[in-house]
Amino acid sequence: RPNGFNGIGEQGLPWLQRVKTEFNLPVATEVATPQHVELCLAHDIDILWIGARTAVNPFSVAEIASALQGVDITVMVKNPVNPDINTWLGSLERIAAAGIERLAAIHRGFSISEKSPYRNSPRWEIPFELKQRFSEMPIICDPSHIAGNRQWIAEISQTAMDLRMNGLMIEVHPDPDSAWSDAFQQITSQSLESILGQLDFHTDDSGRLKEEQVLNALRKEIDNADNSLMEIISRRYEISRKIGQYKKEKNMTVVQTQRWEHVLNDRLGQAREMGLDEEMIKSIYEILHARSITVQNDVIEKRY
Repeated sequence: RPNGFNGIGEQGLPWLQRVKTEFNLPVATEVATPQHVELCLAHDIDILWIGARTAVNPFSVAEIASALQGVDITVMVKNPVNPDINTWLGSLERIAAAGIERLAAIHRGFSISEKSPYRNSPRWEIPFELKQRFSEMPIICDPSHIAGNRQWIAEISQTAMDLRMNGLMIEVHPDPDSAWSDAFQQITSQSLESILGQLDFHTDDSGRLKEEQVLNALRKEIDNADNSLMEIISRRYEISRKIGQYKKEKNMTVVQTQRWEHVLNDRLGQAREMGLDEEMIKSIYEILHARSITVQNDVIEKRY
């Protein structure tokens, strides 16, 4: 947001240089423009990553790729905010085409509108598919951005390890509650040490995925989808009650045949476009419609 903290910019690059020199650690930062790339190269930054909001724009990624042409550096690309593996692949391919050989993907979850305990939906099947297609490409998981809340970071980190991701990107702060951005998803160094100490990294199975671990991760996605579905059904019923109250005030009949036919035909058309079974969708909507009529009748007859 315009008034939010977006980092300190170029001023922070010498700080990273100092960390690199004093502690002999590789340093990394996010880039969103060709100018960012040039500044980072001038300050000897080891690793660059492209953020989710940049990765979704092919023009921005193409400009960054041009700035990286012929440069020997590690680049990581976060998944775009929308759950589209092809957009993610496109960003990775553009960077690879610039001659970047040390290339990795970062899974940070996907934006969702439904209620969820997480800030971003992990949609584990998407990074799993990426891993299946490009088994040699490292995939790093960003539990902080998926969780949005520090209480879920350990759980998400373990799922990432179960799916044989190659590393974790976790936000750490000496005083998380005082952080200028994303305070709820940051943890202390002590908490990080505790989380890492409890993780099963599966170092004894040569990276082979166990069937049950894959199923458990994908079943969590089913659970999340079901939770969203329950929220949507509850909201639909609440709207039906409001419609019933309006019809009562206007002395209108509950069943509106033309409206029902329009809704059913429209939803069946959507089902066809999405490759869903039309008979299943028809059955679901007939149940929803019947329940909507019951709810409205209850409101009109003061049973609710």
